[in-house]
Amino acid sequence: MKQFLVLMLLGSAAMAQNYQPSPENLKARQWFQDAKFGLFIHWGVYSVLGRGEWVMNNEKITVADYEKLPAQFNPTEFNPAEWVAMAKDAGMKYITITSKHHDGFAMWGTKQSDWDIVDRTPCHKDALKMLADECHRQGVKLFFYHSQLDWHNPDYFPRGHTGVSSGRPEQGDWYKYLDYMDNQLRELLTGYGEIGGIWFDGMWDKPDADWRLAKTYGLIHSLQPAAMVGSNHHLKPFDGEDFQMFEKDLPGGNTTGFSGKSEIGALPLETCETMNDAWGYNSNDKHFKSTTQLIQYLVKAAGNNANFLLNVGPMPNGKIQPEFIQNLHVMGEWLGKNGESVYGTRGGPVTPRPWGVTTQKPGKIYVHVLDWGDELLALPKLANVRSAIVLGSGQKVEVRQVDGGTLLRLPAGRDAVDTVIVLATDAHG
Repeated sequence: MKQFLVLMLLGSAAMAQNYQPSPENLKARQWFQDAKFGLFIHWGVYSVLGRGEWVMNNEKITVADYEKLPAQFNPTEFNPAEWVAMAKDAGMKYITITSKHHDGFAMWGTKQSDWDIVDRTPCHKDALKMLADECHRQGVKLFFYHSQLDWHNPDYFPRGHTGVSSGRPEQGDWYKYLDYMDNQLRELLTGYGEIGGIWFDGMWDKPDADWRLAKTYGLIHSLQPAAMVGSNHHLKPFDGEDFQMFEKDLPGGNTTGFSGKSEIGALPLETCETMNDAWGYNSNDKHFKSTTQLIQYLVKAAGNNANFLLNVGPMPNGKIQPEFIQNLHVMGEWLGKNGESVYGTRGGPVTPRPWGVTTQKPGKIYVHVLDWGDELLALPKLANVRSAIVLGSGQKVEVRQVDGGTLLRLPAGRDAVDTVIVLATDAHG
């Protein structure tokens, strides 16, 4: 049996290594890297309790007790048009929403079980269909976060590191569960129009299991060749994946402890972060990040050649907290003035430094001065710089080439959030 499993895993790996992204997928990757800024939405029946999306695990709630929550989940004020308009106002180009979190509850009318928003809640509405239709109307790409981990399904067995107090029977059929997951993904990829991609999470719960990645990833790419696959497994990307994400850290960072094994691969990059400390709605979490922190994180992400996926956790009634809306609006105003230094750029020629970062596009280098009080800023040698101005005002900035470097004389009136210096270059170097 063990030998059979080894052969099966080797066969699966060989299949994955045959993955060649389609032309549509490669085009989508470029769009993704140009987009730079997206909205993350963690929303589910856990919002009823107002203590975050991990409440079932953290408070050792059994399946029997957790199943009482959907009857109390009636988001009568959910307005997808407002959500999408809010994202656009913030300068966001795509939305990634939880189709199913670790509690297994489907936010669409799945036919694989009745553990979903249509069958179990008083609203009886397919929230994902409503949002997908609105995204298509307003021209915003939609991605689905999908948990591979499931604290509700009895076939998610043997158990992983989490959800061990759910009260499920100590038996189940692992491959039946994977079939269930693939069938749900098939629904999402065939009934909701063009999807930007699938954002997986939860593989870390059972890192040594046979997740059948080649089959699942192959299913996604066959149904929607342009759809991008990524996984928050905190490892170097596997074959068949199209982008790499980092949770609460910039690429290469590991302040949270999640990314210790996350070597940076060659795929498009994304970092995700919360506006307070919670992903799902937490009524007691008032630890909101400032708009300066959020804008600077966006800029640092771009300087690290990554997108920024910024999260909101809607309330159970379907409304988004006013603090979130206000912060997003301020970010949108900033991008309205400074967006050219973020959208369509790649990481700049100067690697991220304590004072800030650089971004670039053909013919221009953007120097983002985030934390520097001195008049002179020394950069590594940038021999092809022709002129420099402050983005927005057009104020000229003195550039001097010195031994081993390029020196900028920064303006006296500095922007407290980000002083952006535009260096005009010979686009061909």
